[in-house]
Formats: sequence, structure tokens, C-alpha cells
Amino acid sequence: MVDTSRISGLDRISIEHDHIVIGCAVTHTQIVREQSIRRSGTCLVESCGVIGGPQVRNVATLAGNVAHAMPAGDGSIGLLALNGEIEVADAAGCRWMPLQDAFLGPGKSAIDPRRALLTRLRFRPTVAGEASAFTRVMRPQGVALPMISMAARLQVDGDNTITAVRISLGPAGPVPHLARPAMDLLKGRPAVLQEFKKAADAVLASVALRNSKHRATREYREEMIRTQLPMILTRAAERARGSQVVPQGLGL
Repeated sequence: MVDTSRISGLDRISIEHDHIVIGCAVTHTQIVREQSIRRSGTCLVESCGVIGGPQVRNVATLAGNVAHAMPAGDGSIGLLALNGEIEVADAAGCRWMPLQDAFLGPGKSAIDPRRALLTRLRFRPTVAGEASAFTRVMRPQGVALPMISMAARLQVDGDNTITAVRISLGPAGPVPHLARPAMDLLKGRPAVLQEFKKAADAVLASVALRNSKHRATREYREEMIRTQLPMILTRAAERARGSQVVPQGLGL
């Protein structure tokens, strides 16, 4: 067992080589309060801000959320939309890998807990003409279980045409889901509600949602994707066009 909270430097958020870098001991509360992430990684702030209650967020970490490898991990879904990477350290040294490669199945991580350690996480901050957003539909049940969580990162040009987009969601399969068909559909299209509704249809055609007595029926989650995904894409587009960025839905 390694207590990373006492390793110098791993409890810090920094800027390195055009990335925002988050140490594995950084808590959700630190991320929510970090101004650089609020501006340039808003969907991560919004996803970390709904995990548990204040007591949980004060001690739990984004690295723990990722390492747990659950398909509905809110922090993982936020970081996946930002095209995040993770740093893994083992006897051979340290290496960065795409976040999506860390997930093998529900609770199954590509990081061997007996031989390796997730040390840092990073993403490229959004720039002018680019922004992100996140939402979660949940059922309070002792602990808040997400029925469905969604995040999007969107870049638009001066003509309001989508030049880059990433959409992530879960639970929508055994691992946090990257909605590639919807992303391919939106690229090069105008950032308008009609196109965002088509993207939601593309997501629904590419995922296999299931009924869950602990979360919701398949039909209910389909309806939430159909209504909530266009909403967060619209919010990301408004932020990308220069609207003031105020993170939504943060817990108290």
C-alpha cells in the first residue's frame, strides 16, 4: 500500500508542456476550486463537483475515480471528453497513455495494482473558440447513483461550424463510452440544436443501454440522452462562442 497523499508534488495542479497536470493525490474539491480548470476544463469541474458529498470530495481523488474503472465514473467521463491522459509508473519508469486505454471492463483497469501506480493525469486546456460541459441525471439512493452522465468538448470557428468535438457518457456499456459516431456526424456541421439532436440519435444507435433496478430503465435513459445531450452540446457551444463560463450543478 502506498499513501500518495504524503508524496511531495502529487497533491498539486500545474501547467506543463501545454497541459494541465493533476497529481494523483489531488482531491475533487481542489479540482472544483481550481480557476484554470474552471475556465479551461469546465466539464471536469462539473463532473468532479457532483461526486458524493462535500466530505467525500474533500478526500477522494480523480485518480481514484479513474483507477476504479467503473463505466459510470463521473470524473472519468469528464476527463475522457477532454481527451485526457494518465501517467503510469512501474519498475520500467513512467509513461503517459490515453485515458480510454485504462479501462478493460467494469472495475477492471489496465493499471496492474500490484506492479504499477497511476501518478498523474493531464489534458490540454480549451482555447478560444472551444469549451466543454457535463451533466448527470441521478437517483439519490443513500449514495447518488448516476442514471446517465454525459460530457462534451466542442470547438467552433467564426462561422459557428464545429471543427472538433468529443462526447463521452456512461453507463452505456462496460467502460466509459466515447461516442465516435456522434462525433463524426457533428464535425463540419453548424453548432445548432437541430444538429445536436441528430447527434443524440447517433449515440442511441451506437450504444446498448440496459435496464437496471438500481439506476433506471433502458427507455428512461434513452430519453435522457435524447434530451440532455443536446442541452450540454448547446451549453458547450455557447461557452465556446464567448459566453461567461459558470460551472453548473456543483454539489454543496
